[in-house]
Amino acid sequence: MNTKAPVFNTNHFICIALLAACGVLSAPVQAKSHEVTVKITVSTAGLDLSQPAGAREVYARLQKAAGIACTHGMRVDLQPPASFADCYEKALGEAVRSARRPQLTIVYLATHTPRDAATYGIEVPVRMAAE
Repeated sequence: MNTKAPVFNTNHFICIALLAACGVLSAPVQAKSHEVTVKITVSTAGLDLSQPAGAREVYARLQKAAGIACTHGMRVDLQPPASFADCYEKALGEAVRSARRPQLTIVYLATHTPRDAATYGIEVPVRMAAE
């Protein structure tokens, strides 16, 4: 029995989102600079994203990864983006969107508006959109 398939799929989506969102770090500063993309893997091993507790734990891990990616990216030779807040929100929003997990979306919406979710293409459950 292969129980790692769902975890791989979730990790894959989250990694893609953080990878894409961290493109903000790659904004060229000078002609001599080169673009850098920061990739941070967020593990969902042992967590059930269909349960509130599992979704909250993954969200906390995504927040930490977005914070790292939008500052130093685990390297001392990277220059942070011009706007930490924009980079952080983009990384977090795109990670939640790519995971496509309703419970994770609910956790995101506890601190963000449906308009924020729409900015990053996050599908809001119908019952929450009405509130």
